[in-house]
Amino acid sequence: MPPHPALGTPTVRVEGPEKVTGAARYAADQSPPGRAHAWPVPATIPRGRVTAVDTAAALALPGVLAVLTPFDAPRLGVWDDPTLHVLQDPAVPHRGWYVALAVADTPEGARAAAEAVRIEYATEPHDAVLYEDHPAAHTPELVNGGYPGLREHGDPDAALAAAPVRVDCAYTVPPLHNHPMEPHAATAVWDAERGRLTVHDSSQGTGLVRKTLSALFGLPEEHVEVHAEHVGGGFGSKGTPRPHVVLAVMAALRTGRPVTLALPRRHLPATVGHRAPSLHRIALGARHDGTLTALTHTVTSHTSRVREFVEQSAVPARIMYAVPDIRTRHRVVPLDVPTPSWMRAPGETPGMYALESAMDELADVLGMDPVELRIRNEPAVEPDSGLPFSSRRLVACLREGADRFGWTALRTPRRDGPLLCGVGVAAATYPVWIAPSTARVRALPGGHHLVELNATDLGTGARTVLIQVAADALGVPAGSVTIAIGSTGLPAAPLAGGSAGTASWGWAVHEACTALAARLADHHGPLPPEGLSATADTTEAAKTKPPYARHSFGAHFAEVRVDTVTGEVRVHRLLGIYAAGRILNPATARSQFVGGMVMGLGMALTEHSSVDAAHGDFAQSDLAAYHVPVHADVPDIEAHWIEEHDAHVGPLGAKGIGEIGIVGVAAAIGNAVSHATGHRLRDLPLTPDRVLAVLG
Repeated sequence: MPPHPALGTPTVRVEGPEKVTGAARYAADQSPPGRAHAWPVPATIPRGRVTAVDTAAALALPGVLAVLTPFDAPRLGVWDDPTLHVLQDPAVPHRGWYVALAVADTPEGARAAAEAVRIEYATEPHDAVLYEDHPAAHTPELVNGGYPGLREHGDPDAALAAAPVRVDCAYTVPPLHNHPMEPHAATAVWDAERGRLTVHDSSQGTGLVRKTLSALFGLPEEHVEVHAEHVGGGFGSKGTPRPHVVLAVMAALRTGRPVTLALPRRHLPATVGHRAPSLHRIALGARHDGTLTALTHTVTSHTSRVREFVEQSAVPARIMYAVPDIRTRHRVVPLDVPTPSWMRAPGETPGMYALESAMDELADVLGMDPVELRIRNEPAVEPDSGLPFSSRRLVACLREGADRFGWTALRTPRRDGPLLCGVGVAAATYPVWIAPSTARVRALPGGHHLVELNATDLGTGARTVLIQVAADALGVPAGSVTIAIGSTGLPAAPLAGGSAGTASWGWAVHEACTALAARLADHHGPLPPEGLSATADTTEAAKTKPPYARHSFGAHFAEVRVDTVTGEVRVHRLLGIYAAGRILNPATARSQFVGGMVMGLGMALTEHSSVDAAHGDFAQSDLAAYHVPVHADVPDIEAHWIEEHDAHVGPLGAKGIGEIGIVGVAAAIGNAVSHATGHRLRDLPLTPDRVLAVLG
C-alpha cells in the first residue's frame, strides 16, 4: 500500500481533459477513409405490413449509394432479441419500426434519400392503450432480473380485512425515456478480403455487441471487433445492442464502405427502449402503533408484441419492511407499442415511488411521523427470502438525514405569500449485483503500469476508480497507472449495468494487481523490456454468492414550494443519505448520487410521455416536448453517505451507486407536495395543471 492510498480520495476523472477539449472520440466521430452515412426510415402506421417500397426517387439523388428494404436487405441469423431482426420481413409491429435504410456519401444526403423513399402499407387493427383490467393482462412467470412475477406469504387479504388501520391507493407512472446526451450511434467497417468486421458502437458493453453481431451475421466471434472507448451516457438504453448497430453493419456489407449511423433523437423513444407506463395498486394494513400487518402491491404495465419485457416494480416491497402477510404481483399487457427496456434502476424507481407514497399516506392516517413509521417496520431479515442482510443501514440513513435536513423543525406546513411550503421523505433501495470479470495488468520499465480489461465508462468515472484500485493494490502512486478499456480485444468484462460495473471490474483489477505485486516482490533486477504481467478471473468467486441478502439503502428528503397561482412546484432542497458500501472515490460517487437525484426530480415534476391511441406512438418524442430538468430546475442538492463495511460484497467492499440515487426521489417530492398542499396527487408528473386541479 502506498503511503497515501488512492482509494477514498476525490480524484477527478482522468479522461476529463480529452472530453472538454474534444479529443475524446465517440462512435459517430470515427472517420475511416471512404466513410458513408446511413439514415433509417421508420414506419408511419401503428400496425400492419409493408406492401411496396419505391426507392427510385431516393436512388436518383446525388451521392446516394443504396436503399435497403425488407425485400432485399441482408438476411440475419437467429438471435434471442427479435427487436434486432430489422428489415427481415414486411411486418410492422408498431409505429417507428424501421422499414428501410438509406445510405449516402453524407448525412444530409442519407436523410434526404430516406425522406424520398415511398412506402405503401396494408394496415391492421391495433391496440396501444394500457388500462388495469385489460383482457390481455397476465402474470408472467418471471420478470426482469429473474424475479418471480408473483410472490405471496401468509394470507394478506384476511390480514388486510382484520387490520385496524388501512390505506388502499392507486398510483400511475407514465412512459419515461432515457435520452442520453449522445444518441445511439455506430460506425461499421467491413474488410471483405479478411472477412473481418470492426464496429465502434455507443454501447454499455462491447462483448455482448460482438456476440450478437457474430450470431446475426454468421461470423466467428474472433472476426468481430467492437470498440466503445467513450460513451455519452446510456441509463440502461445502451445495455443491449439496439437496431442502429445492426443497420450500420448491413449498410457496410451492402456498400463495401465504412458506414456511420447516428439515430436522430426523435427516433429514440420508439427504437431503443423506454420505461413502460405502470399502474400501481397498493394496500397497507397496520396496527394503531404503525406496525404493518399486511401489504399487497399489484403492478400493471405494457410490453410490445415483439418481445416481452416486464419491469420488476413490485419487487422492492418484498424486501423493504417487516410485513408478515404480503402479496406482490406483476401483470403485463402486450400491445402494439415499442418494446420497453431498462431505464435507470428498473423496477426500484417506479415501485418505490408507489410504495413510499403509500407509506406516507399511512403515516398521515396514523398521525405519525413518516420517518418513525419506516423505522418502526425495520425488518431483522429480508422478508421475502428470510436471509440475513449482508448490511442494512437504512435506519442510520433516515436518522442522519432527518438530523441534517432539520426534519422535525420543518414538519409544520408553512405559507409564504402565494407559496405553500412542505417537506417529504422516502426510502431507497437497490440490489447488489456482481458479475464475473477478467483483467490483466502489466508492470513496465520506467515505473509505469498498464491495466487492461473490457470495461465501459459511460461517464461515471469508472476509468479513474479502476486506476485507484490498481494503484492501491500495487502499492504505487495513481499517476504511474494507465488503463485501456472499451474494446473486445481486451480481457473480457461484463457490461456497465445494474450498478454492477465498478464492483465487478474492480474485483478483477484488484486480484490481478495483487498477484502482480507478489510477482514483483520476488523479482530482482531490472524488468524485461516487455515487463511483467499478471491476470485474474473472478468467475468462480463472483458466482459463489454468500447466504446473505445484499442491497444498498438510502433516504431522500425534499423541501418544496407550491405556487397557488400558477400551480408550479419548485423543489427548494434535496438531500440524499446513502449506505452503499465503501465509497471508492467521493468525487465521482457524489456526481453519481446527485445525477440520480436530478433524474428523480425530472420524473417527479416534468418528465412524461404518452402513447397516442390513434397512432400507437409516443407523442413526446424529442427534448422540446419531453421536458428534462435544466439548471434552473435544480435546487440545493446534497448527497452524503454512511460509512459502511460489508465483508460480503467482494474484496473492495463496494456496492453499486449509479442507480440508487434516483430511486426514492419522486416519492419524497410527491410526499412534500402533499404535506405542503394537504392534497395527495398520485399521478406523475406533478405538473401545474394537476396541482391547480386539487387546489381549486
